[in-house]
Amino acid sequence: MHQAPAESPCELIVYACPTGPLAAQIATFFTASQERFGPNSAHAYPPHITLTGFFHDNAVAIPCYLAALESAHARAMATRPASPVRIRKMAFRDGFHGLFINAPWLEALTADFIAAAASPSRRDRLRPKDKLHLSLAYGFRPADGSALTAMVTAMVDVAAPVEWELRLYERLPDGDWLCHAGWELR
Repeated sequence: MHQAPAESPCELIVYACPTGPLAAQIATFFTASQERFGPNSAHAYPPHITLTGFFHDNAVAIPCYLAALESAHARAMATRPASPVRIRKMAFRDGFHGLFINAPWLEALTADFIAAAASPSRRDRLRPKDKLHLSLAYGFRPADGSALTAMVTAMVDVAAPVEWELRLYERLPDGDWLCHAGWELR
């Protein structure tokens, strides 16, 4: 188990992560694309929609973020729409393949979390993300773009059933990820 000393700074971030059939398709695509083309920048992260930028705080402050997320989640669930996260489209751009997301409810939940998360030891401000997306591949060799497009199109069906979880992650110094907690968004 990875655990940092209480006074060491942690790199934290809030994600919405897919679960269910779409998540399984994305995981299969990640594995197949890495085997065929080598790693790209998306492979360094769990599949996710980024809700906040990275922020840094001491490990002893993590419970305050968990409490703020739990409270924001509970308040948001009272007004949850039928489809809180909508995949607008699959996008293929030079150097980026991913899913563009529309989720105003999720953006409001994030804003509520940011307003409630108070820690005097945080080293930088909490920043909400806009232009929500889920990266499937980026930072790949330009020559692999067309083949990656074909692979994504064949392996990932944006109409596949999906659920989402709100998660607080810590990126560890060795590049591994520690999920401190998750809340279903259904």
